Amino acid sequence: MSVNRTSTTRYPAPQLAPPPDNPVPAPGAPGYVAGVTSTNAAPTTTLWRPTGPEELELVRALDWRAWPPRLPEQPIFYPVLNEDYAIRIARDWNVKHDGAGYVTRFEIDTAFVARYPVRQAGGETILELWVPAEELDAFNAHIAGRIEVTHTFP
Repeated sequence: MSVNRTSTTRYPAPQLAPPPDNPVPAPGAPGYVAGVTSTNAAPTTTLWRPTGPEELELVRALDWRAWPPRLPEQPIFYPVLNEDYAIRIARDWNVKHDGAGYVTRFEIDTAFVARYPVRQAGGETILELWVPAEELDAFNAHIAGRIEVTHTFP
């Protein structure tokens, strides 16, 4: 599967959730913003990452709190902006190349992640962030909570 990653479309930063002293609106309620949550901490944005078994084991070794350093031939870390795209990659690419595919989900500080432009890697909903490998430690430091596995493919 060949993906054209040359588009540099910049999308507006996601809207922030209400201030922490206000309740977060339920999905569908006025003021609800998909993918942005708020607690007493800074607002976060939900990202997904399709991965294979080797990378998943490295995430496990990091206590589900960080992504491992990129290999020399991997200058960019690509989290994606929607679960459907992550499922397609895990199911259709990772399974074929790695024998298994996993979809992970994690939260990251919204203000921090706004520095990375959203890239359109194909169709309208094929959106990802490009995080340079040398910035992955800073990216990891802004992950809120743990990285979770949401889907597994044989």
